[in-house]
Amino acid sequence: MGSARHLISITDLTDDELRGIVARGVEFASGERAKTLDGAVVGVYFRRTSTRTRTAFTAGALRLGAQAVTFGPGDLQTNTGETSEDTGRVLAGMLDLLVARTADATAELRTWAAAGDMSVVNAMSAEEHPTQALTDLTTLQRHFGRVDGLRLLYVGEGNNSAAALALALTRFPGTELELRTPPGYGVAPEVLARAAEQAVRSGAKVSERHDMSALPADLDAVYTTRWQTTGTSKPTEDWREVFAPFQVTRALWESSPKAAFLHDLPAHRGEEVTAEVLDGPASIAFTQATHKLHSAMAVLEWCWADGR
Repeated sequence: MGSARHLISITDLTDDELRGIVARGVEFASGERAKTLDGAVVGVYFRRTSTRTRTAFTAGALRLGAQAVTFGPGDLQTNTGETSEDTGRVLAGMLDLLVARTADATAELRTWAAAGDMSVVNAMSAEEHPTQALTDLTTLQRHFGRVDGLRLLYVGEGNNSAAALALALTRFPGTELELRTPPGYGVAPEVLARAAEQAVRSGAKVSERHDMSALPADLDAVYTTRWQTTGTSKPTEDWREVFAPFQVTRALWESSPKAAFLHDLPAHRGEEVTAEVLDGPASIAFTQATHKLHSAMAVLEWCWADGR
């Protein structure tokens, strides 16, 4: 192994590194320009569909002065029987950084990270979506001027975006994250336990319930995600009935009139959120989407470090 830095989980970052990437994302969002990846070659491999994340990392690499090599789901020889380990060894000999969305086990990304002096960025695995959490934190920091002390309500499936958000937000002192997830679709217990440990250390709070009664008031933000997570399917045919009470509607703003609305997109109006909310004055979801570029640039720059 060389000096490569990897971002495969939010937990790979120290508290200072986490704050530094968010701060750098805000600088890029404020108009900062840099060519700090000049000479680097970035591979962008997406096995699953993507609009925002793939575009953000490709455009971000180019804006930072790197060259980008893109791969779609049918482009690599893993489709013809080559092992993931062999693929990783080959890519590590040619690329400086690899941004990969697999929607499969995170362990595969760890295998590639061990293959050589190539940084690996998790652009979404089955367990976690760390670059989404960095986008979320960048959005919150830019909108509120802080992350510390913010109170968030997350409504919907306890998927990889929810996992990353819980693992990230609980690192910031005074934050409060309440997760309302459908029965049987909560955040993985091990993720929630890790987030709770972090919350104790930082003075944050995190909790999860599987109903929509007695919602907290005076929230700073309400966050949801689409009900059908990329790369997954629901185990039962009646899952929409289970999810229906967790739709985000204007009623959630009665006790939190100043709350911002976040969504990791794509959105399905009329399912996880009403059009009135997504397109309404509280929504910063499309600003949040733009910040994917800025946080992607910050991640790439952090991985490249001193231009190994």
